[in-house]
Amino acid sequence: MSTMTRKMMAAMALLLAAAASAAARTVPGADDNYDYFFLEAMVQREMERRDAAFDLLRHCVRLRPDAPEAYFYLAQYYLGMNDKEKALECFGRAAELSPDNAYYLETLAQAYVTGNKPKDAIAVLERLAAAHTGRIDVLQMLVQLYQSQNDYDNTLSTLERLERLEGKNERLSYAKSQILTQKGDRKAAIAEMKALADQYPYDLNYRGMYGDALLMNGREDDALRIYRDILAAEPDNNRAQMSMRAYYKQKKDTLMADSMTMSLLLNRNTEDNARIYVMRQEIAESESAGGDSTKILRLFDAMMASQDVGADVAVLYATYMSLKQMPQQGIERVLDKVLAMEPDNAAARLQLVAYAWQRDDLPRVVGLCKAARQYNPDEMAFYYYEGMAHYRQDDADSALDAFQNGISVIGDGSDPDIVSDFYAAMGDLLFEKGRKAEAYAAYDSCLQWKDDNLGCLNNYAYYLSLDGDSLDKAERMSHATVKAEPENATYLDTYAWILFMQKRYAEARVYIDQAVKNDADSSAVILEHAGDIHAMAGDAEEAVRLWRQAAAKDPANKLLARKIRLGKYVEK
Repeated sequence: MSTMTRKMMAAMALLLAAAASAAARTVPGADDNYDYFFLEAMVQREMERRDAAFDLLRHCVRLRPDAPEAYFYLAQYYLGMNDKEKALECFGRAAELSPDNAYYLETLAQAYVTGNKPKDAIAVLERLAAAHTGRIDVLQMLVQLYQSQNDYDNTLSTLERLERLEGKNERLSYAKSQILTQKGDRKAAIAEMKALADQYPYDLNYRGMYGDALLMNGREDDALRIYRDILAAEPDNNRAQMSMRAYYKQKKDTLMADSMTMSLLLNRNTEDNARIYVMRQEIAESESAGGDSTKILRLFDAMMASQDVGADVAVLYATYMSLKQMPQQGIERVLDKVLAMEPDNAAARLQLVAYAWQRDDLPRVVGLCKAARQYNPDEMAFYYYEGMAHYRQDDADSALDAFQNGISVIGDGSDPDIVSDFYAAMGDLLFEKGRKAEAYAAYDSCLQWKDDNLGCLNNYAYYLSLDGDSLDKAERMSHATVKAEPENATYLDTYAWILFMQKRYAEARVYIDQAVKNDADSSAVILEHAGDIHAMAGDAEEAVRLWRQAAAKDPANKLLARKIRLGKYVEK
């Protein structure tokens, strides 16, 4: 059975169910064609013909103003048209006409929430909760909405309704205690958590939560006694350590707070997400106090000396060191530890590659990128850096291999800049190896991904000009580079040379003079081109002067020596 056939059968099942619901109603004077038009609207909807479905549904509500399903579907089209008021009106009408339809009520409530009408959403959800008393999800939504309105009493009563369904538990007790604290009823807030702790007397975490409620509500000494009792029974209880740390910070006892911070960070029972939470607090406090990194580094170093921390902590350490502009060598040591713990951490590996590239450590770049083929085979940046590192070491074959492997992982979501640079580099390598047709194909692929890749446009145009082929195409590409960067000596030289090849000598002279002016290194190639162009433009004296400057930089150039001796341009 074809996919289209299956879709049509599913659509027809939906339509027939809706039609049966509609047929169960009769309205004096109603048009008997309602069922036909509604079914046709659903067919058009399934075929994604939105305008036709919208018009048919509007006709349906005119035929039968008591048809909830027509209003419900019509509302969705109004939403798509960003007519939120009209959509709400239709959703409301559907729910009014079919008050027992839970889906209509839920959709209406969600529409009210999206439309920033929480009181209307609450009214609808209360109707739904009354009709479906076991709907925990509806009560949870009500809790959130009452909280958003700072309606403490209704929030508490709804939490109690949830508690009757779920039984007393940590989540609900904690939520109730929090609301009671916000309400200012400290005694009740404490009693709520005490009741939970008493119900589970052997669960030290619940005792700790009771202590937190005491601390939050002003009974600090009582809270401290509970925390000490927990740690006496279980010295590595990291939850109690966290609470003790909060207690000492609240009391501004820096020495004891720092001691608890260290104990917590080195506790093997502390998870990395908790360590990161604590360290972010410490970093924020340190920065607020002036940014002295001594304490923060001491904490990180202590954790890194432990065997219990994971890669995420090390990443945060490296990030902090970068923030504080610490020596690159130290950051690299930490990033190396990240890779030792988590070899597939692409971000850490890329940062190490970037550092190695900056200091021109090309073998290190190659090593890191080759390892990435095992751990991050789909990350194109590694292939790019590996290829460029080989290229700069004059290993064209290895460079080409890296680029070709990288291209094999190109997909629709690939970064156009990286893909374009891949093809551009491949084109350069292929041309150097004498594989001209493949090089031009690579350049074409580069420009398909990024039509303004200036490096590719320049090289492609220059190589075409050397062959004397497709000079018009070459001129257009080269002109685009000069327009984009009018002071780039390389681009100006290429454009001038293409004009020279087209025998447009006067124009060529204008651009080659600009190239010489902007060429900080006074390269032999640009100076020789300048001499050639001036010679063909009729200025032999200036041509010889430029050729002599070029020869001083390239004394082995026999053709250049011949031009100087003859005082004219010769091609070979």
